[in-house]
This record gives sequence, C-alpha cells and structure tokens, in this order.
Amino acid sequence: MDQQTSGAWKGRPVDSEVAAQEAWQQSGKWFTYEGHAIFSRMAGQGEPLLLIHGFPTASWDWHRLWPMLVQGNHLLAPDMLGFGFSDKPRHYAYSIEDQSDLIQGMLEGLGLTSVHLLAHDYGCSVAQELLAREQEGTLPFEIASVCFLNGALFPEVHSPLLIQNLLRSPLGGLISRALTRRSFERSFMKLFGSKSHPDQQDLDDFWHLITYNNGRGILHQLIHFMEERRCHRHRWVSALQNARQPMRLISGVADPVSGAATAQRYQEMISDADVVQLKNVGHYPHFESPWEVFGAYREFRKRQ
Repeated sequence: MDQQTSGAWKGRPVDSEVAAQEAWQQSGKWFTYEGHAIFSRMAGQGEPLLLIHGFPTASWDWHRLWPMLVQGNHLLAPDMLGFGFSDKPRHYAYSIEDQSDLIQGMLEGLGLTSVHLLAHDYGCSVAQELLAREQEGTLPFEIASVCFLNGALFPEVHSPLLIQNLLRSPLGGLISRALTRRSFERSFMKLFGSKSHPDQQDLDDFWHLITYNNGRGILHQLIHFMEERRCHRHRWVSALQNARQPMRLISGVADPVSGAATAQRYQEMISDADVVQLKNVGHYPHFESPWEVFGAYREFRKRQ
C-alpha cells in the first residue's frame, strides 16, 4: 500500500459557467497513489457511500444519480488509476487487486471505519475483492452493505462485445490506439436499452473521459480484468456467498453483456438473493434510469 494515499487533499473551485463535465472535474479532490494523481469527488453528509465506476469510463457515470444520493450520504467517487481524470501511466501493471489497494488506501487515509459500496461493472470486481479481504480479516474498515449494478459477477455468463474481445487479443495494443470515435460509438450504443440511448452530448462526454490524457492508448491494458475475473472466480464468488452484510443486485436486464443472465445466475448462486430487475434498461442503469435505481437503492438501505 502506498502510504502517500493518506496525504493532503486539494480542492478546486467550481465555475458555474463551464460545461457540466468540466465543472465535475474542477470540483474534484486529488490524492496520490504510487506516485500518480488520483481524481475523486466527495460531497454530502451522512454514512460514507463509495461509488465505484466501471470500464471504460469514470466517476462521471454517477452524475445523474449524484443529486439524489448526496441528500443523505457522504459520497466518495474516485476515478480509478487509468480512468477518467486520474493519471493513465502507459507502463503499469493494471489489475483489480491494485485498484482495490488504491480504494483501500483512500478510505484508510480518510480515517473511515465503515462504508457502504455501490459498484458498477469493473467496480463490481473491486467490490468483490474488498469483500474477500474483509472476510479474511485484512480490511481495516467494515463494509456495511453492497449494491451491485450490472457487473460480471460470474464470468461464465458474461458476454463481452466484439471490441472487448479484440482489445484483449494479441492485437489489443493496435486496436486500442486505432480506436476511432465512430467505432467507439457503434460498440458503446449496443450497451444501452432501446429507449435510453445517450444523446450526442452524452457521447461527447464519455469519449472525452476515455481519450483524456491519452487514455485510448491503455484500454488494452485495463481490459486484462476480464482474465482476472476468470482466474479469481472462486475467490470472488465465494466472497458473495459468504457475505454477512446486506447485498442487492440492481440489474438492467436489457444489457447484452451482463444483464438478464447475470441476474439469473445471481439468484441461483446466492442464498436469499435480493435482485431488482429493470426492464428496457441496459448496462448503465444509473445513467439510463437514475430514478429507478435511486428508488431501488433507497429502499434497500431503508431495510437495514
């Protein structure tokens, strides 16, 4: 663990005249992990709630849900290393284990003793790793509850897109660097429900997050997490099965990658499985249908 993670936090002023995503960045806070700058948003009061984003985007994914959640929670939303506005080193061994170290160090640095987790996609694997650490007695804080959004919790029912398979192939480096805006949009749009496609400004925002600070050039390195899911399948699924805290899966079942099949597998594998299925919602339920997600999440937390 990099001890620099617990260093001073630096805030930036918000300019109401700048674009929404730029304002998001300017209102962020920064800390250091392994010598690299990590971006994070923090706001609100109440119990700490950590929002862990997915691949290939960033904490911005939560911006539609943020105004609802911030009313009763102390929100923490980092851009993990290699994502969004955080540093994106080219020569780095990206892994779920390392991202979990980053998250663990961030929470330790803030002096937290308990935190709720709300995770999406890639972030679900990070949450599973943190759960495993807690069960092994190596996590210095308590995980109060976990809520998952459309993550490949069970790799055997994950159906990656063609672009994802290409990125993890021997040609991944070339594919990553050659990725165009048009090819990104063509693949990305497949992830959404038929009635909740992002508009042009949304696509501009997502593309900006991916390409910021040469991020396009490391996509093939980040996507190694798909192999990690297979290698750590027993450890991470066992973490779900042995969890002591409340858990819920909120699933956009129109997701072609980790939607209905994942929800069904979750019900098969987890005792007393708590699953909320959202019809006509795809891989990004917190972006596509934030009110539905908020309602399901609020009800989940009220029962605790």
